[in-house]
Amino acid sequence: MNTETATLTRARAGDDDAFRLLTDPYRRELHLHCYRILGSLQDAEDAVQETLLSAWRGLAGFEERASLRSWLYRIATNRCLNALRDGGRRSPMTTGGGPTDPPEPTRRAEPIWLQPFPDELLEGLPDRAPGPDARFETKEAVGLAFVSGLQRMPPQQRAVLVLRDVLGYRAAEVAAMLETSEASVNSALQRARAALAAAPERPAGGTVPDTPGRRRLLDRFAEAFEVGDVETVLALLSEDAWIRMPPEPLEYNGRPAIGEFMRTRPLWRDGERLRLVPTRANTQPAFAYYLPDSQAEVWRIGGIFVLTVEDEEIVEITRFADGGWLPWFGLPRTLPR
Repeated sequence: MNTETATLTRARAGDDDAFRLLTDPYRRELHLHCYRILGSLQDAEDAVQETLLSAWRGLAGFEERASLRSWLYRIATNRCLNALRDGGRRSPMTTGGGPTDPPEPTRRAEPIWLQPFPDELLEGLPDRAPGPDARFETKEAVGLAFVSGLQRMPPQQRAVLVLRDVLGYRAAEVAAMLETSEASVNSALQRARAALAAAPERPAGGTVPDTPGRRRLLDRFAEAFEVGDVETVLALLSEDAWIRMPPEPLEYNGRPAIGEFMRTRPLWRDGERLRLVPTRANTQPAFAYYLPDSQAEVWRIGGIFVLTVEDEEIVEITRFADGGWLPWFGLPRTLPR
């Protein structure tokens, strides 16, 4: 009897420690898997917890016809699909009034629920080679363009695309996981690939080398944004750049529209500067932004900007307002002034 079989036998007998030995190596990759499908860090964590509870309760029925890892992915995927179908998700926010109404957007997109994914959670992920049918590398498949595209698909298509093109499972394996036919899997995959190709977000192009020019670009963006120098920020953008703010539906395209939007935002009150703290999210450069607190001598976190950079120009700015994702980044809520 090998070690894993012995551990499985102990876990089936009710040994909690043995069960953790079996499942802990897969926990982080399951969290990433669920995030891709759900678009939310907390919803993904809830799905992983439900997956492990279901696996613990159903361990006696694990027939070992597939690997333990595949069995856990099957449970996790179906937990995510149940969460989406049950409608137990947060309702997307819409842009409210506030001190000034935003200008008319270039486009009103369909609202999607999406949160940023901290790069720190990608560090140390097990180096498991995907199946031979995989089309995306692990880090490429956590970029904002990819995950945003997934959120616009029906649940079944999301699951099929991730299982086939990211994890590399064969069509027959995916059909068994989702309790459907291979023909249905292949049809869903074809539609999902077409939807992803038509998604409005631009891919970040994988891991971009940290060149001196790129560092200067990011430094100039932070310095200009902190003091409200809108003209310099605009000069760092490509002519056809976008600003997006999921889950809000308003999107602005091009320097004139982005400039008008930025000038109407009450971020820089009475000439007070902001604070930007560099971080990384979804394998892309990012900045947490802090707003001056009118009641205390601190800056208080407002959210995160995630930047998509091409050829030393910023082609997209995606803003995420402070939400349930913040603790995952390990960022302080306030900074002293």
